[in-house]
Amino acid sequence: MSFFKSPTFKYVKNFLIGIGASVVMIGALGKINSEPWGGPAITAGLLVEAFLFAMLGILGPEKDYYWEKLYPGLDQYSANLTPLTAGGTAAPSRTLNAETVENKLGGMLTELQSMSKSMGSLKALQEVDFSQTGEQLKTMNNFYSRMNDAMATLNATVEDTKQYQAQMASLSKNLTSLNAVYGNVLSAYSVKG
Repeated sequence: MSFFKSPTFKYVKNFLIGIGASVVMIGALGKINSEPWGGPAITAGLLVEAFLFAMLGILGPEKDYYWEKLYPGLDQYSANLTPLTAGGTAAPSRTLNAETVENKLGGMLTELQSMSKSMGSLKALQEVDFSQTGEQLKTMNNFYSRMNDAMATLNATVEDTKQYQAQMASLSKNLTSLNAVYGNVLSAYSVKG
């Protein structure tokens, strides 16, 4: 039964249906014009078509895929499906705040993790429904591993941002104490002078 689901069989089936229909039409044209070959052409075309329609009736229909089960709301015209890229389009700020950067990176990490889970679901769907396409599986695995690497790099970037924020706080404390020392030196110098 796997031969009947192969791409070769599907191509040959469609080819024969098209050729049979064209022979019927050419035979009908010949019959209308009273050509001697019109009758045999119609007979040959109708026999091919009858055989193919009988075969299609025996084999049964192709499997239907219900994408709305994987993506709820997909089958509703007025569904409010929010894309991953949704969000505000505010003008970029000129100041770089470590907390803002950390929040944005955290949000991106959450989105990437969500995408990773979605990719895992798609990978499972691909293995079940398209197991004959090994090259596509290799490509998807490569993409999936690169996505995991990107998430790990992004996570490391968040850690670097936290370290940067701690260093900036330490620098601020050091500057405050240096300011106090400088103030004491200035006041001592002004008292002597």
